[in-house]
Formats: sequence, C-alpha cells, structure tokens
Amino acid sequence: MDEADPLRSFRDRFIAPEGSDLVAYLDGNSLGRPARATAERMQRFIIEQWAGRLIRGWTDGWLDWPQTVGDRLAAAALGVAPGQTVVADSTTVMLYKLARAALMARPGRREIVLDTDNFPTDRYVLEGIAAELGLVLRWIKTDPKGGITEEQASEAVGADTALVVFSHVAYRSGYLADAAAITRTAHAAGALALWDLSHSVGSVPLQLDAWGVDFAVGCTYKYLGGGPGAPAFGYVSRRHHGSTQQPVWGWMGRKDAFEMGPGFEPAEGIRSVLSGTPPILAMLPLLTGLEMLEEAGIEAIRAKSVRLTEYALELADAWLVGQGVTVSSPRDADLRGGHITLSRPDFRELTGQLWKQGVVPDFRAPDGIRIGLAPLSTSFAEVHRGMAVLAELAGATGIGDAE
Repeated sequence: MDEADPLRSFRDRFIAPEGSDLVAYLDGNSLGRPARATAERMQRFIIEQWAGRLIRGWTDGWLDWPQTVGDRLAAAALGVAPGQTVVADSTTVMLYKLARAALMARPGRREIVLDTDNFPTDRYVLEGIAAELGLVLRWIKTDPKGGITEEQASEAVGADTALVVFSHVAYRSGYLADAAAITRTAHAAGALALWDLSHSVGSVPLQLDAWGVDFAVGCTYKYLGGGPGAPAFGYVSRRHHGSTQQPVWGWMGRKDAFEMGPGFEPAEGIRSVLSGTPPILAMLPLLTGLEMLEEAGIEAIRAKSVRLTEYALELADAWLVGQGVTVSSPRDADLRGGHITLSRPDFRELTGQLWKQGVVPDFRAPDGIRIGLAPLSTSFAEVHRGMAVLAELAGATGIGDAE
C-alpha cells in the first residue's frame, strides 16, 4: 500500500529527529507533525524579514496576511471565493466573535441550537453567550459514536431559532455531518448556520460557498500543520458583509487602523472580523502546510485518508474486536472524517502505556482511543506498527495475520 501511495513522497518532507523513540504517530488529527520546510522558513524569515526589515515589514505586506493567507486557505481547502476568510485569533475567540455577529443579525430570536457532544469549547462559548444575552440553548442529544443528523436538526429548529452551531466532523467519533443539508434546514427556519471545521479542514473536501454556509471557524494545527497554538480562521459569507458586526472591536478591524481616531468605524468586508495585531510568526508554518495541500490536492488527500482509516478498521477487526474493543466511529467512509475511535473501559490507562512504547494516539473520555491519521505524513506501515503495539497491550494474539 505504501508503494502504491501517490502521496508517499510527502512523508519525507516531515521532520523525524534522530534517536527518536517514536514507533507510530497516530494523533495527526490533534497536532500535525512539523515539516522540514517550516523550520527553514522560520529561520529565514527571522533573519531576512524580522531582523532585516524590522518594523518596515508591516508595510511590506504583513498587515494583509490575515486576508491573503485566508484566501489561500479558502481556495485550497474551503471551497470559498476570495474576500471571505481571515486567519486570526484562536478557534475559541473566533467562534465567540462570529456567533455573536450571527445572533445580532437575528434580533428577536431567542434560541441557539447545538448538540451535547460538540467540542467542549463550542459548548462553553455558547453557554457563556446565552448567559450574557439572556438566550436559550436548545440541546440536541447526539450519540458519541455518531453525530448530528439532518433529521435531528430539523426537529430542533423553529421560528425562535437564531443560530445553529455544529462540528462538521465530530471530535470524538469522527462522524462526518451533512453540512449542506443541515444548513438548508436552518435556513428554512429563518436561522443562520455556523460550522466548526477544526477536524475536517485539510482532510475532507469542503464547499462552503456552494453549501450556503453563513459562518465557519476552525483551527490550523491539525491537518494543516500550523503548529501548537497556531491561529484559527474565520469565514463569513459575502452576503453577510456589511450587515453583521463582530463584538470585539480592535484597531485592526477599523476602517483606517493607522488614523488612530476616536470611535470605531468597521472596515469593509471580511477585514472587520479582525481585532488585534496579526500573528505573523505563527502563520509561517501554516504557509508551508498550505503549499503542500495545494500541491497534493484535497481530493487526493481525502482518498488516502479513507484508505488509511479503512486499514486501521481492518486491523482493529482482526486483532481487537475479540478483546472487548468496540469501534466507536462510523464504518461507512462517506460518514467518517480522518480519524476513528476505539473503545474499551481500560483505555485511559492503556494510552499511557502506548506512549511509553512510542505509539502516540490520544484518549477521549470516557473510554476512547482516537487513531488520527494525517494523510501527508502517515504511512500504512506506521499504522500497522502502531496498531500492533495496541493489540499486544490489549491482549490480542495472532498479530500479523492482517499484515
């Protein structure tokens, strides 16, 4: 499978430190591996741009990076025309800003629809907004082994719904929601839709413009390789420009930032979503990730992602299901993002043992080990090695039969 992999050459572009005890990295859906070009780019930028140009760098184009990098991300991964995406803030902050902007666009409506298994920061932010504005949260109970469905959304939205907020790929199960259908359902009720794309961007093809999505946010440190704490991105459909306003008014979102004048006049278009100074250094790794994404193509990345998760499921069925392990992810590839979750009551303790043996997945309560497979950096042999160690620790025998 590795020999037949059309993306196999990308694996050599990632840093593999000499003497590392790593056997298999199975957590690419949480933090992507660093690319060699990222280290080179950062070193060159510090010497040539930061040291060489100093404050003059802002007039060399840095001030426009939130939009120019946002447009590259939009074209490569989001299915979005230029002028609707910025890179800034963290996912939590961007979610707050866009949720508040959406709610201001639906005055008089009192409900936010969300699901019980959405990522914690999404739930917490919306709980805080509801308390802040005196709104009502309408909770949809979703299966931790699945995710939000069109039918559930249709039953929950109504005349008082202002906003629906869901994750495109569920952080726990990897369930891939039908964003287009659910967005249509929200619009039919007169509500707006905000999607968290953190676990799908760079792994699953997206078509936000075609789907009619109103707002979207996501992180860049998973499949996009932006590194720990990399800035997030925010998408606001062009049809909402000028009619919505995010609540964190900072100097970079002002009509003319360097006038330093009294009062806040929002900039035109997507720039009004900005608040503070752009995180220039933090965007450098993302630029490398976008270059690789553009070169590989999101369709080819998705095809390998499906093959990787199918292989992991094949090994799980051969080695682990008979050991009390259950698959807590959709088996249908059309309903699955870039990771799978395996469950057993003792997997919290087992995760620590895996790390000690150089196999690095992550654990999600109450009992799930996530196998996150980044297509550009992960080989099929690596999946086999990691799953074999997991199977041995879980008490399986006959390992190698599925090689």
